[in-house]
Amino acid sequence: MYKRLLLLLILCSLSTVTYCQLKLSVYSEVSIVTAGPGSELYEAFGHSAIRVKDPLLKLDLIYNYGMFDFNAPNFYINFAQGKLYYKLQSYDFKYFLRGYQIEKRWVKQQVLNLNQAEKQAFFMYLQNNARPENATYLYDPFFNNCATILRDITTLILKNKVNFKAVSLESSGKTLRELMNAEIPHNTWGNFGINLATGTILDKKREVTEYMYLPDYVFKNFKNATIKIAGEIKPLVEKEETLLNFKEIKSNILFFNPILVFIILAVLAFFITYKDIKKKTRTRSLDFIIFFITGLIGVILAYLWLFSSHKIVPNNFNILWAFAPNIIMAFFIFKKITKIWLQKYILILIGFILMIPILWIARVQSFPVAVIPLLILFLGRYVYLYTFLLTSKK
Repeated sequence: MYKRLLLLLILCSLSTVTYCQLKLSVYSEVSIVTAGPGSELYEAFGHSAIRVKDPLLKLDLIYNYGMFDFNAPNFYINFAQGKLYYKLQSYDFKYFLRGYQIEKRWVKQQVLNLNQAEKQAFFMYLQNNARPENATYLYDPFFNNCATILRDITTLILKNKVNFKAVSLESSGKTLRELMNAEIPHNTWGNFGINLATGTILDKKREVTEYMYLPDYVFKNFKNATIKIAGEIKPLVEKEETLLNFKEIKSNILFFNPILVFIILAVLAFFITYKDIKKKTRTRSLDFIIFFITGLIGVILAYLWLFSSHKIVPNNFNILWAFAPNIIMAFFIFKKITKIWLQKYILILIGFILMIPILWIARVQSFPVAVIPLLILFLGRYVYLYTFLLTSKK
């Protein structure tokens, strides 16, 4: 299937210049196409694309801004550095629809209420954008993706004739993180990973037009948008159609989900700590593991913050519990030492942990819900470790 699709994309790219010469007929349509979520994490939000159809010209193209290649050179390195490039590709709509039919994902279409000049403007813009020299763009999951681009193209072409704020089913004031959490359940590894890696930019309250990084909100906002036609305010969407009617795929919560796994780890750590209290000792291997893993996660978060181009990773207060220097301190904590500076260091870690609920309640940043058992684990162990070092004679 992938080889056939690749061949199709090559053929479509060669035909771009030919299509650019076409003038759409009065029977043409420009539509926003929205697909439901899939089973993979990168499909969890669904998908958005633009369709241009002209039965007279026997033309039916989808313009898909969601094309990327996992096997591209340095894909994962580029992703970590915030240099993930996506590509616009135009191809026959039937192949687009067939893919979603195989995956059993619903697809809906909103035909836009446009005049002939506006339809042609959409078509010419998309065709020019699909040219090989223009097709690649720097992807951002929250600010520049397959969904936001459709909003931006529509605003660019229709200018002040279109109004996405005229009528809204949703009030402004939600954060991007709140919207994301509504799409991906809290107790999944995907949700935990995204919330772990992202900073306070996702906790800023947003306007409804900024919700349109999600295909669901592209659909809702186009449905409620208006357009000025001959001085009259009319709906932007002329008609709405369901092309594939499947039940929405829900994100699966695994048995070994983050909350369960972290609760098990916390119980195990508290059991070891209880035994340490009874024996008036400390299990240095447990302390080493806690410090090394939190330090390693902290190094990754610090790298993303300081050295990547991702807009969403700076100012990430998860570094308060995933503290990068811990990766070095792990080797000191493994030794039998009771230095005063080590006690003070642990006291600082306790202070950092206590700051997290304050930041959370103050809505400075929302943290992964699944991290709560870990925070309790770390706080309990740090308090015991501080007390043990303080009272130890060696």
